[in-house]
Amino acid sequence: MNKRESSKGEESSKREAKGGDVIIEVVTRLMVPFIQLFALYVIIHGAGGPGGGFQGGVIFGSSFILYAIAFGIVKAGNRFSESANTVFFSTGVYIYAGVGLLCVILSYGAAQFLNYGFIPLTHHFEENRALGMDLVEIGIGITVMAVITSIFFNLAWKRENEGGKKAGEGGGEGRRQAEGGEGRERREGRERREGRERREGRERREEVGG
Repeated sequence: MNKRESSKGEESSKREAKGGDVIIEVVTRLMVPFIQLFALYVIIHGAGGPGGGFQGGVIFGSSFILYAIAFGIVKAGNRFSESANTVFFSTGVYIYAGVGLLCVILSYGAAQFLNYGFIPLTHHFEENRALGMDLVEIGIGITVMAVITSIFFNLAWKRENEGGKKAGEGGGEGRRQAEGGEGRERREGRERREGRERREGRERREEVGG
C-alpha cells in the first residue's frame, strides 16, 4: 500500500516537473500581456474617470497570479522573485511620498501635501495637477500590485511547505512500518531455526540413549 502511494506521488511530481496543460500555458501567455495593458489603462484613467491605482494594481497583480496557477509556483517565483517584489512596492511608496513632498518643497511650504498643481511640470496649473495625479496613481498601482502578488506567493509557499511536511511524515511512518515488518520476520525466522535445532538435538539424545 505504501509502495503504491509513494509511486503515485513520484508520478505526480514528475508530471508537475514536466509542466501542466499546453493549452492552459499557451492561453495564459496570450492573456497576461493584455491583462497588464488593461491594468495600465485603468491606472492612468483613474485620474479623470473610473479606475485608479488600487483597481489597476489588483488587475496587474492578478496577471502574475494567473501565471503562477498555469506554470506552477516555482517557475513563477523564479520569474518574479521576492527581492524584485520588495523593490516594486518600495518604489511605489517612494513615488507617492516623493510627489507629495515635491508639492510642499517647490511651493516653499505654501501648498499642502499632494497639491499637484504646484509641481512645475508645465506652464498650466491644471495640466500640472493632472500629471501629478497620474504619477501618484502609478505609485499606488505599483505598490498594490506588489503587495497582492506577495500575499499570494506567501500563502502558496506556506501551503506547499505544509504539504511537503505531511508527505515526509507519511513517508517516515511507512518506513517505520516496513522496518517493523522486517524485524518481525527476522524474529520469526530466528525462532523457527532455534526450535528446529532444539528438536534435532532432542532426537539425537534419544537415539544415543536408545
